Amino acid sequence: MIALLVVACEVAFWVLLAAGLALRYVARKPRLGAAVLLCEPLLEVVLLVVTAVDLKNGAEPDWKHGLAAVYIGFTVGLGHHTVKKVDAWVAHRWFGGPAPVKPPKYGRARAIHEWRTAARWILAAVVALVLLQAAAWYVGADGQVGSLRNWQQKMILVIGINLLIAGGYTVFPKRAPGGAAPDREPADRL
Repeated sequence: MIALLVVACEVAFWVLLAAGLALRYVARKPRLGAAVLLCEPLLEVVLLVVTAVDLKNGAEPDWKHGLAAVYIGFTVGLGHHTVKKVDAWVAHRWFGGPAPVKPPKYGRARAIHEWRTAARWILAAVVALVLLQAAAWYVGADGQVGSLRNWQQKMILVIGINLLIAGGYTVFPKRAPGGAAPDREPADRL
């Protein structure tokens, strides 16, 4: 049931996003569109409550409970940025808005961009780690928490990979070809 709920939350995320953007741009009701978009965090609250109730009712924690924690973490860390990106793309593609800002390609600006991207992914992984640890404590020492620990290891790997990528762009910055002007990192990137 938990795995189906995770899938339902993902589908509902995109449905709410589409509905919010349709209200904002097609129906020209930006406040109502924003209200619909603000309903998206309720999906994670429902998933969190259902997962906690499932564990409280004696379910052995398995990969599905870990997946729920990871989904919530990644929605917290990446959801807002995803909504902003899709909003900018829809506004540009169909409603005459300005072109979305492209990430810088070279030098320090690229390194800053990569660190900001890493920060979002690390936030997602840390939230997932905290939820996974809370679930392990909730089940108690007597429960089988091996699957939750496996998910925690994967989240630590996500953190490590993001630190390596951002660090690589810092230590080995990509240089602009020839006489090209260096990129500047836009102010509203985070």
